[in-house]
Amino acid sequence: MSSWEQREKFLVDVARRQLRGHKTFDLVRSHLVKASQISKGTVYNHFPSEADLMVAVATAEFQDFLEQAKEDRKSFDDPLWAFLFHHCHRISDVMCDDRFVIVRVMPNPEILSQASESYQTAFNEAFGAYTQWTDELIAEMGEVPGFDRPALVRDFIRGTMINIDDADSTCGDLPVYQQYCYALTHLLGHSDKRIPTQSDLKQWLSMLREAA
Repeated sequence: MSSWEQREKFLVDVARRQLRGHKTFDLVRSHLVKASQISKGTVYNHFPSEADLMVAVATAEFQDFLEQAKEDRKSFDDPLWAFLFHHCHRISDVMCDDRFVIVRVMPNPEILSQASESYQTAFNEAFGAYTQWTDELIAEMGEVPGFDRPALVRDFIRGTMINIDDADSTCGDLPVYQQYCYALTHLLGHSDKRIPTQSDLKQWLSMLREAA
């Protein structure tokens, strides 16, 4: 990794930390100058527009989701439970660690169109890879004819992430995780399958806290 790439990664990491607990993407390049202690000219060279900064952060988030997903998959043979665990992992990050809910702002074609071509390409690759992982894991659960499960589930996950963040739910609120698993299982067309109990979910949260 070149020094330019290392500095860009550092700036994106600073931006992500600054956004923790925020309900809107209210970080701009001038804020990043102060937070990073890097000169304005350097920050603005890395991110020629506010859209570039936003898209760079979103790219890092979706890259991170994919890495999380791959690790989460290793813990379960059952693709349904692997899927549920991963998405409980994501809402745990929001409720326990105040992670910014990036789906509030991305994907967004209008914002993406304002970013530099290199940032557009990087985002499309990251988002596409994570979407592909989701689609493949859903397919692994077995065919359920009649509706487009991946699209339906993606929309539900996006809305739930925002709603949970807005509600300021408590980190260890097991019924929130259980209701989420119940809804996802039904939307996936597998209402006949057993969903995690509160005891299972308590163990999952313990695993996540230990890993963190």
